[in-house]
Amino acid sequence: MAHAVKDLFPDVKVAIGPAIEDGFYYDFDIESPFSPEDLEKIEKRMSEIIDQDAKFERRILKKDEALNYFKEKGEDYKIELINEIDDDKVSVYEEGGFADLCRGPHLPSTGQVKAFKLLSVAGAYWRGDEKNKMLQRIYGTSFLTAKELKKYLNFLEEVKKRDHRRLGKELDLFSTNDEIGAGLILWHPKGALIRKTIEDFWRNEHLRADYQILYTPHMAKLNLWERSGHWDFYRENMYSPMEIDGIDYEIKPMNCPFHIEVYRSSLRSYRDLPVRYAELGTVYRYERSGVLHGLLRVRGFTQDDAHIFCAEEQIEDEILNVLDFTLFVLRTFGFDDYDIYLSTRPEKYVGSADNWDRSTEALKRALEIKGLKYEIDPGEGVFYGPKIDIKVKDSLGRQWQCSTIQVDFNNPERFDVTFRGSDGKEHRPIMIHRALMGSLERFFGILIEHYAGAFPLWLSPVQVSVLSIAERHVEHASEVLKYLRENDIRVEGKFDNEKIGYKIRQSTVSKVPYSVIIGDKELETGKVTVRKKSGENLNPMAKEELLDLLRKEIDSRK
Repeated sequence: MAHAVKDLFPDVKVAIGPAIEDGFYYDFDIESPFSPEDLEKIEKRMSEIIDQDAKFERRILKKDEALNYFKEKGEDYKIELINEIDDDKVSVYEEGGFADLCRGPHLPSTGQVKAFKLLSVAGAYWRGDEKNKMLQRIYGTSFLTAKELKKYLNFLEEVKKRDHRRLGKELDLFSTNDEIGAGLILWHPKGALIRKTIEDFWRNEHLRADYQILYTPHMAKLNLWERSGHWDFYRENMYSPMEIDGIDYEIKPMNCPFHIEVYRSSLRSYRDLPVRYAELGTVYRYERSGVLHGLLRVRGFTQDDAHIFCAEEQIEDEILNVLDFTLFVLRTFGFDDYDIYLSTRPEKYVGSADNWDRSTEALKRALEIKGLKYEIDPGEGVFYGPKIDIKVKDSLGRQWQCSTIQVDFNNPERFDVTFRGSDGKEHRPIMIHRALMGSLERFFGILIEHYAGAFPLWLSPVQVSVLSIAERHVEHASEVLKYLRENDIRVEGKFDNEKIGYKIRQSTVSKVPYSVIIGDKELETGKVTVRKKSGENLNPMAKEELLDLLRKEIDSRK
């Protein structure tokens, strides 16, 4: 692709072009953005290069030779990359008169490339830094056969249809607004109803699991974050402090220090442990504007957070309980397929290596007791402890990070957290950080795409649409609507002077699970006609039968 671009646009400067999952991209420095017509021309030229079946030849150059070579070509980005290479030699690959800096390896020749497609163009800052120049990034993909390529392109079309940003607008669930700021979400009434349903379920299940619900402030004195270690290890994701009464305050990126202070607010005995605190806590983290993405990458979000304070001998049981709780919640929302990763000590960490080893072993043992398959993710633990990450797979087989379980020996030491043991002495508890869904915003975005906006009945913002056929049917339709609403069914009425076919289509497009139709026959029999969003008509039934049907489906959460 880089060869084709250079042939067609000789003044372009080439930057980097790695292979990525399901494809590749290449960044180019060019005056005007690439157009769809440009992509077609590039594809055509790529096909011609493939037909030439030119061999890829690897050349090893001394560093100064490589610098001179790319200086002559005016390739500034290659020069910057070469200067950062520690080795005194670099590898260059050449085919058909075009050469590029690359480690390799490559196919034997260009003719080995089979089915390919250029997918899109996007802006991308050089090195991902907003202070650098904006480049043009061309994405593409390649497969061994045209059949595999077609299957992948169909998959991408389905991904577009399910895009939560598009569906969020069409279904009036949420929005973002430049007047408010990038990465900050406005929950519209229908989206807020779904959020309330999720929150109610979350709180009820946590109370059943013997958690205590907390609410904590949105900011705190800066020295709290210095003590927790966040200011030293997480500062790049935090906002600048604000001064209030001569004291620096910081908007919170995490909830954990607040939960620690609640624990420390009174004396604790070994008989009190484990103490389990849970909070739907809204936090704020700095994300570069280039990576913000609908609900999936935001600057303000609500974590389904919890922290467990326990004695060291209780760690294993608590982790086992959290694993059971996590999988129950994920399955309730329709995620039965997932991958599990055990993340170990990173380069930058706090605490002793011995504590890290004991924490990692506790997580590992719990996974093995449950018979859960997992992979080691080396060096990906958080700065204060190792963790288990659970990544769900949606209905398209895509993987999403949601749940995490983290063991922390560090913060109890930093905050001098203790409990009185059976021996009458002070002991240090262990702290388990845990999130089941991750954040409500991200989880909601995943749910929208997983269900393509057609939520199961228990989550649907509108569960039933009551549709009148004519003006004379409105009174009876209103009675049915009132009956359902009084029995906690989320219901809307469409009683305007439109044809019934139009009202049914409106309900279907809005992905409402059930439509109740009221006409002459329904007035006469006192029953209602029920139509599912799939188009299936159910047998006429009394409104009490309909309520029973709805309640059973809602209670099943299917």
